[in-house]
Amino acid sequence: MAKDICLPLFETKSAKGRILFQMYAASLVVRICLIYDYRVSYLPVDGGIEWWAWIGLFLAELWLGFCLLMILVRLNPVHRYTFRDRLSQRYEKDLPGIDIFVCTADPSIEPPIMVINTVLSVMAYDYPQEKLSVYLSDDGGSNLTFYALLEASRFSKIWLPFCKKFKIEPRSPEAYFCTAIEPLDDPLKAREWHSIKKSYEEMKMLIETTTKLRQIPKAVRKEHKGFREWDFVTSQRDHQTILQILIDGRDPKAMDIEGQPLPTLVYLSREKRPQYHHNFKAGAMNALIRTSSRISNSPLILNVDCDMYSNNSESVRDALCFFMDECQGHNIAYVQFPQRFANLTKNDVYASSLIVLCGAELEGFDGNGGPSYIGSGCFHRRVALCGENYNRECKVDWKSVNHQGKVEESASVLEETCKVLASCTYEEDTEWGKEMGLKYGCPVEDAITGLCIQCRGWRSILFNPERKGFLGVAPTTLLQSLVQHKRWAEGHLQIFLSKYNTLWYGHGRIPLKLQLSYLPYSLWAANCWPTLYYAAVPSLCLLRGISLFPKISSPWILPFVYAIFANSLYSLGEFLWWGGTVQGWWNDQRMWLFKRTTSYLFGFIDTILNLLGFAKSAFAITAKVVDEEVTHRYEKELMEFGNPSPMLNIIATIALLNIISFVGGIRRVVIVDAQTKVFDQFAWQILLCGVLVYINMPVYQGAFFRKDNGRMPTSTTYWSILCALLACAIAM
Repeated sequence: MAKDICLPLFETKSAKGRILFQMYAASLVVRICLIYDYRVSYLPVDGGIEWWAWIGLFLAELWLGFCLLMILVRLNPVHRYTFRDRLSQRYEKDLPGIDIFVCTADPSIEPPIMVINTVLSVMAYDYPQEKLSVYLSDDGGSNLTFYALLEASRFSKIWLPFCKKFKIEPRSPEAYFCTAIEPLDDPLKAREWHSIKKSYEEMKMLIETTTKLRQIPKAVRKEHKGFREWDFVTSQRDHQTILQILIDGRDPKAMDIEGQPLPTLVYLSREKRPQYHHNFKAGAMNALIRTSSRISNSPLILNVDCDMYSNNSESVRDALCFFMDECQGHNIAYVQFPQRFANLTKNDVYASSLIVLCGAELEGFDGNGGPSYIGSGCFHRRVALCGENYNRECKVDWKSVNHQGKVEESASVLEETCKVLASCTYEEDTEWGKEMGLKYGCPVEDAITGLCIQCRGWRSILFNPERKGFLGVAPTTLLQSLVQHKRWAEGHLQIFLSKYNTLWYGHGRIPLKLQLSYLPYSLWAANCWPTLYYAAVPSLCLLRGISLFPKISSPWILPFVYAIFANSLYSLGEFLWWGGTVQGWWNDQRMWLFKRTTSYLFGFIDTILNLLGFAKSAFAITAKVVDEEVTHRYEKELMEFGNPSPMLNIIATIALLNIISFVGGIRRVVIVDAQTKVFDQFAWQILLCGVLVYINMPVYQGAFFRKDNGRMPTSTTYWSILCALLACAIAM
């Protein structure tokens, strides 16, 4: 036993293949330097359009070469492994309390039935139930969400014992019954399985019917005093604090059907008033931190988005292996699980899985000093989240932390006394949103909060278990995906242009390699300009007869060939290694182009306008509700264009521009190649156009061949044809 106490609760191993990657990276750097040498050596001397086109391409290549900083992120990836058995042997009777925050904002785009599935999944963790406290933050202030949570609190009395008895996974009822097979070999389990499923379907029907009617029946309103709070609600953006403790875990009567204690369950809708800025999700999280500190005050906090249910009932114990390790755990502020999604198609048509980012890049981040906080699926140390600096002298005695004084007030008293903690005026003249809690004033409040925690001396950990910890809902339309990435790109650029730029804010506080690891993400938005240039200018120059690349008979073509093909082959191999498909990789390349030419462009423009005072930051919530037609097309991997948007205008214009240039380039080769060897001179530009044409095939199909409601809007098609023809006419 004494020997076991010395064994760590987790271990870290360096990823395989690092030397191979370093050799590939070094060869790529050499080839890119040769490309720069070619650009400088063969710079046109006559000036004019060719000179400007050449300089522009050189600048674009310089910037894309700067993106090789991403190599630094991947130089030292690490894997983490936990030992839950050792944790149980040492601390099973002294496990700390966990406060779990679930955030929702609008029942019209985040259905209450989805929200309560997430709540039930985290209530059912394989963990002492009396040590779990689940808080639902409803920023929509909706009685529909409150009603759904009330129904879930009743259903939990049969659901939690069922999960524990049969050790089922996942523990979201919807996810479980969609994938589980009826246990025909065990009559007892089959009978109970059918009973639970029937109860869930009845609850689901009640909630969905009520949500559709948008009205709580009078008989239901009389069942709980909490509904009276909505008698004083003016609107979604103008109401008092609503706080209801639906299950008080301290109450001896709060038991499931088998007599076991239930987790504490709390509903919170913080106060909203038109004259006060509510600071979006960051404000909701800070209200939860304060309120929970009065009710349960657990030393560890898990926060999840309302669409990201728990897929692994052991995740809490996995996280505790990091926090409670006697030698390595005292300076860990948060343990981040990668974002994964349950509704991805086979080939991930919108590249929503971010399969390489959540794998290779985040593990590289971890090896460089710790991953960024990504907003969901993250376990926090409360004191670190509340702004405390790391102190080597201060180590937590986990065996005594649970014996601290407990709150004695009744649930009804706590409901009243805690309301002030979620009021609009509580944060005035305080450090909340500045030095305490989540940071305000940025669309990616999670990333900036994680950075500040790291700069206070704390360490972060990425844990990427074989069974994913959390599964969410990925965007099911192109515009949803592009808008989501616009918010991320805009937020990261705001961080780069603020005092929180890692180069100076992190200087002397975090390792240099971690500072540099943040940079490629901070400059996502700036990638729009070189990508737009590369996607449009070489094609227009092809129409005009301006060559921008070496002849294929020249040895100078080799660095270009190597840089493009080696990078593509490595990217494909890496994608397949992380579980993707060849078609999935190609979809990823397409979305890479779409995001850089639209999401990043509008994110860049909005950031500059925000800095100049012409616009304000907004928090765009990705809709989780789609109709059956959209779902059907998504499952068939048909790209959903849908409603008109400036983003679609740009995508369609670039696609049409390149197909016109490609046809023009082929025509030039066929008609005059024999006399002037045009193919030798323009082969690389024709190839570039051809690749862009092939990658845009779904755009051509949506604009000219599809007849369903997900096709490219007619107005967008006409507008793009006009813009593409005009650009080609000017070029020629």
